[in-house]
Amino acid sequence: MLANSSLSFGMYYLYICFIHFISLLHPFYVSVTDVKHNSKSKNLEISCRIFTDDLEAALVKKYQTKLNILKPGSNEQADKFILDYLQKHLQVKVEGKIVPLTYLGFEIEGEAAWCYLEAPNIAQVKNIEIKNDILFEEHAGQTNMVHVTIKNIRKSTKLDNPENTFSLSF
Repeated sequence: MLANSSLSFGMYYLYICFIHFISLLHPFYVSVTDVKHNSKSKNLEISCRIFTDDLEAALVKKYQTKLNILKPGSNEQADKFILDYLQKHLQVKVEGKIVPLTYLGFEIEGEAAWCYLEAPNIAQVKNIEIKNDILFEEHAGQTNMVHVTIKNIRKSTKLDNPENTFSLSF
């Protein structure tokens, strides 16, 4: 009886170890978007931190072309694809009106790409609505963190796929 009990405990222990090991291998899909209102320049300044491999895979899938955003010579093509991708997956409304976003470029930092945009001529922000479904088509478990800073007040939210829109008042 003791042998069977220890075997059962051993099997249980192996099962628990296996589940823990699998959970470590399961990727975590997250992006971070920061939106800040610059009252001096009257711009919304937007930065999106997206893991490089996830962004590149999404661009390759969407545009059916080989792309290496880490390669310096491919930045012009990458810029076109990133601009188009972000225009389709990130939308900002201020006071109920969609604001056009100007793409400024991207840079690589570690394992992530920082993509920069701005919305010019935004004098003030009382109400803002953001739609962010970056990488939702690629990963069912995608989470997009969004931080909004207006008048030095920071508010944050988490959008879990398929939830992609929220609004804030300041």
